[in-house]
Amino acid sequence: MKKKLVVFTGAGISAESGIKTFRDADGLWEGHNVMDVASYDGWTKNKELVLDFYNQRRRQLRDVKPNRGHIVLAELENDFDVHIITQNVDNLHEQAGSTKVLHLHGELLKVCSDCETAVEILDWDNDLLLGTTDSNGIQLRPHIVWFGEAVSTLDEAVTITFQADYVAVIGTSLQVYPAAGLMHYARSNTPVFYVDPRPAAIYDLKNPLEIISMNATDGVPFLKEKLLSLQ
Repeated sequence: MKKKLVVFTGAGISAESGIKTFRDADGLWEGHNVMDVASYDGWTKNKELVLDFYNQRRRQLRDVKPNRGHIVLAELENDFDVHIITQNVDNLHEQAGSTKVLHLHGELLKVCSDCETAVEILDWDNDLLLGTTDSNGIQLRPHIVWFGEAVSTLDEAVTITFQADYVAVIGTSLQVYPAAGLMHYARSNTPVFYVDPRPAAIYDLKNPLEIISMNATDGVPFLKEKLLSLQ
């Protein structure tokens, strides 16, 4: 039976494919106040702004490709039972070939009418326009977990993390809750590998920890060799 490898990924791995990180140093997301485009209040105040913002993100996704980090994570499925728990809303893991990807914060290529209760979640590759509704006449919105909304996949992520034989953290500082709390559901003897060129402190971690101070494109191939050596 293959050992279970649970991988937490964040903006850092997508940034290496050309996707801008969620929040720039000035607190803006591509020129927008984050709360204007990533909160339910922002949605109720200006639906057209929010729709246009995510339409642009969706178009950008067509112009980028998975990088070596994504590809090697998919390759690891040959030797491990790999589960990816990502904070990213892009589909680069899936494009690379990963088959078990859990999105904590929603998916850019999906839309919904009531995202928290998972009503009418639809695949969506084109622009989403004002006036495009579900079968009940409710305006469709991006399938994104905005600030203040519940993370519906959290319980599943907890279960997966508890079952891990190895944990890898790639391109995320895991400083933002609830994602930050997932690490502490790993069993205390589960080795943790942290791939990041500027690793942050992971507080209260009791697990064996190895830091790989590399970006994803270099660090994930290094991680692969490390994990294979432990087989």
